[in-house]
Amino acid sequence: MKIIPFINKKITLCFFVLMSLLNISCEKVVSIDLNSSSPHIVIEATISDQAGPYIVQLSQTVNFDQTNTFPPVSGAKIILSDNAGNLDSLIETLPGNYKTSTIQGVPGRTYTLTVNTGGNKYVAVSTMPPPVNIDFLSVQVETFGRNQTKYINVNFRDSANDKNYYRFVEVRNGIVQKFTFLYDDRLQDGGSITSSLFADEDTLNTGDNVLVLLQCIDKNVYNYFRTIRQASGNGGPQAASPANPISNFSNDALGYFNACAVRSKLIVIP
Repeated sequence: MKIIPFINKKITLCFFVLMSLLNISCEKVVSIDLNSSSPHIVIEATISDQAGPYIVQLSQTVNFDQTNTFPPVSGAKIILSDNAGNLDSLIETLPGNYKTSTIQGVPGRTYTLTVNTGGNKYVAVSTMPPPVNIDFLSVQVETFGRNQTKYINVNFRDSANDKNYYRFVEVRNGIVQKFTFLYDDRLQDGGSITSSLFADEDTLNTGDNVLVLLQCIDKNVYNYFRTIRQASGNGGPQAASPANPISNFSNDALGYFNACAVRSKLIVIP
């Protein structure tokens, strides 16, 4: 299956910020009046099998005709727990930024994030898949007229007999790139896979240091990032009308909770 590129940015209706199971009640697309909607909570959270602490970010949407600044939400009570009996109450370290203290991500465990704010409760559940290693990275060079474009191929082996969903993130010279990519193994279960991290109007330069993160994600998180591409208007002629991405949070919250296993490799562009 061809990987799906999209732009990772704050869009009008919701946004997400990269850090570094079961959808409980809210697998739907919620359309909002762009011009006069009341603010909606946006929750952005990731826990991985890498060392913590992990950050949860809370903010609010703004109307279509307002400045593209999303105010933080302070004073929330947030609990992150797993099915092994661990529980962590997060501490607000900056306005809208909440940090874990003790919990550690472990593949195979199911995590529940509970957010209480403004008299409302929002819950999301995500199960962390097993990690998949990157075998190697290579650089592809394409010529378009007089211009050359360089991009990275990620080579890895899919784990067999499981339905797997992947997200790739490119960190170039220490800066997380706005493009991110998705892949599922529907057509290549258990096979050796080469995924091209190619985005229009973007090219790598000689000497760039590029760190590629391979996130193994669950189906609900995959659906969130897939539909955020549609919401941002990059779905092509079959794209749906503007709407919010499918969230794995209850109570019509926007955003995502991503429990992912992460592997990475670094390459210097020749």
